Amino acid sequence: MNKQRFDLSGFQEYLFNEFLLYGVLTTIGLTVAALVGGLILGVVLAMTRMSPIKPLSWLAQGYIWLFRGTPLLVQLLIIYTGLPLAIGVRFSVLEAALIGLILNEAAYLAEIIRSGILAVPTGQSNAGRALGLNPAQVMRYIVMPQAARIIIPPLGNSVNGLLKTTSITSVISMEELLRRTQMLFQEKFLVLELLTVAAIYYLILTTLWDVVQRRIEAHYGKAYNKVQIAESY
Repeated sequence: MNKQRFDLSGFQEYLFNEFLLYGVLTTIGLTVAALVGGLILGVVLAMTRMSPIKPLSWLAQGYIWLFRGTPLLVQLLIIYTGLPLAIGVRFSVLEAALIGLILNEAAYLAEIIRSGILAVPTGQSNAGRALGLNPAQVMRYIVMPQAARIIIPPLGNSVNGLLKTTSITSVISMEELLRRTQMLFQEKFLVLELLTVAAIYYLILTTLWDVVQRRIEAHYGKAYNKVQIAESY
C-alpha cells in the first residue's frame, strides 16, 4: 500500500540540499540578468515609444503589444524550438531562457519607465531648457530623478514577479529551482515534499526582495520629501 502521509524526514533532508540550492542560485542569476537586460532594452523602447518620429514610435508600440499580448511560455518555445525548425537558428537552453526573459520583461518595463517619465510635469523640462540644458541633460538631471520615485514601486513589483516567472523556463529544461525540483521528485517520488521545499525557497526570495524594495522606496521617498519641504519655504 502506498504511503499517503507527508514524509517529514524527506522534506527535512532536501530543505538544504546542495542540488536545489544550486537551482536557487540559478534562479537568482536569471532574475538579475533578465532585469538588467530588460531595463536596458526597456529604456530604449520607452524613449523610442515617445519619439516624435512616428515610424519609430509605432515600431516600439508594436513590440510592446506583441510581447505583452502573448504568453512567455509561447515565446520561449518559439525561441528554443520553433526557430531551429523554421530558420535553423539554434540557442542553448541558457541563451534561449535569457533571450525570452529579457525580451518579455523589456516590454513591461518600457511601459513602467514611460509612465514615470510622462508623470513628471512638462514645466520641469521647460525650466531645464530655459537654463540652457540640452534634451539629454534635461532627461538625466531633471526628469529621471523625479521619475525614479514613480518608477521604483512598480519596478520592484516586476522584480518580485520575475523571480517567480523564471520557473517557466523549466519547460525548455533550464535547470533553475523548479526544474531541479522536478528532476528530484521523478527520482525520489517525494512530490509534495520537494514542491513544498521549492515553494519555501521562492517565498524566502520574494520576502528578501520585499525588504530591499521597501528600503529603496523609503530612500527615494525621503529624498522627495526633503525637496517638497525645501520648496514650501
